[in-house]
Amino acid sequence: MSMPAIDLKKYPIQFITHQTTRFSYYQSAELALKGGVRWIQLRMKEVPKEEVKKEAKRIKELCGTYDALFFIDDYVDIALETKAHGVHLGLHDMQINEARKIAGKELLIGATANTFDHIVMQAKAGADYIGLGPLRFTETKKQLSPVLGVNGVKAIVNQCKENNIFLPIYLIGGIQINDIIAIKQTGVDGIAVSSAILLSENPLE
Repeated sequence: MSMPAIDLKKYPIQFITHQTTRFSYYQSAELALKGGVRWIQLRMKEVPKEEVKKEAKRIKELCGTYDALFFIDDYVDIALETKAHGVHLGLHDMQINEARKIAGKELLIGATANTFDHIVMQAKAGADYIGLGPLRFTETKKQLSPVLGVNGVKAIVNQCKENNIFLPIYLIGGIQINDIIAIKQTGVDGIAVSSAILLSENPLE
């Protein structure tokens, strides 16, 4: 069975779940969906796998009511079991080619990158999109890669174009609302956010 063709460039904002003192993983996903986001990535680090699976089933069902994309961070097996649209793999997670052997064409596979060389590597391995970052420091992720800044992102995107690499690129890491105008000038296809929504005074706005 193959995943129906999905044009990721039609989904410019990806929301990455994050549990805070105000919101649970489920509530954070619901908040983003109510605010108009139509791409959710469930990211639960340092949590028992059974708990991830339980939450994945709930949030997948929630995404279905909004006709939204649902991806899972790290767990290819849970993504398959819950019939997620895809999985996102970090630089230190399962290799893209290994994930593709397991998932076949049933899942879209996203990959993290911090440099142009990372993007080349992930593209050759068969990634469907790139999560490039971090733009700046963020507390939602441990073992943070070197911060890129707007100019660093723009340089990497230009390198991709010069080398005929046209994978969708989503900028991630410490993005705030007032960054949007500058980000649009970098040439990325979209953004992945978490804190920008959850830590705002009025998240639904």
